[in-house]
Amino acid sequence: MKKTTTLILGCGDIGMALGNELLEAGHRVVGARRHPQALDGSGLEAVAVDLADPATLPGLPDANTLVYVVSADRFDEGAYRAAYPDGLKAVLQEFAGRDRPPRRVFFVSSTSVYAQRDGEVVDETSPAEPSGFSGSLMCEAEQALIDHDLPGTVVRFSGVYGPGRDRLIRQVGEGRIAPASPVMYSNRIHRDDCAGVLAHLIGLSLAGESLEPLYLGSDCEPAPLNEVMAWLARQLKVEATETIQSPLRRRASKRCDNARLLESGYRFRYPSFREGYAQVLREGGFLPAIT
Repeated sequence: MKKTTTLILGCGDIGMALGNELLEAGHRVVGARRHPQALDGSGLEAVAVDLADPATLPGLPDANTLVYVVSADRFDEGAYRAAYPDGLKAVLQEFAGRDRPPRRVFFVSSTSVYAQRDGEVVDETSPAEPSGFSGSLMCEAEQALIDHDLPGTVVRFSGVYGPGRDRLIRQVGEGRIAPASPVMYSNRIHRDDCAGVLAHLIGLSLAGESLEPLYLGSDCEPAPLNEVMAWLARQLKVEATETIQSPLRRRASKRCDNARLLESGYRFRYPSFREGYAQVLREGGFLPAIT
């Protein structure tokens, strides 16, 4: 059987984890990024691309599956426009015109497109009415894929954590914790589950299964941020000495429902923050020494 080719555009942390999973499953995997030397030693084929320069796009190889998992260079409107709607539209135009277009394009989006702030449950049918430029441009990119002739699926990930993504652990380690009231629900997904979700959906696509245009990628337990941080404090054996205030007042509070993803057959490696953060604490050497 001829190997299927997956092209991962913006191949960073999630892309490399996905690529390694697909390699183990026997795929040919090509990672594309502006500085492909970052993929040295990863086992993936590497190719240079600058999504802001359409002249670099014809150099990308044909692929059965495209995964667009690009990050904006910085948090401003120009960078977000270049990374999301403009970059994705240029890629779709390039690949739609090829003799062998991809069977499916996956766009990695974010649950930041939801503006719900009062603990509401959100799923794929909930209105996405973002107020800021980041969510609005993400929505524009999603719609560009959904409306396109190439078959496409959007995956909205909630807060991604995992090895090297340990900001919350470090805050708790400094004795800082979110307030218990008002309750602020938070949602998250481990980096390895991001890779697992994408590999699962790619597998369904290549097997000829029908996919939904949109999936919400978040673990099975939305949890109050205070509860997550208090649990971390117990693992780290630290006392909370300071309540975090200002940035949290502006945070959204919602509960992401992953039923559609579970119905597709995906099973989470880290169903809640407890299993996932236990792995990060262990692997990252955060746990206090046992005496």
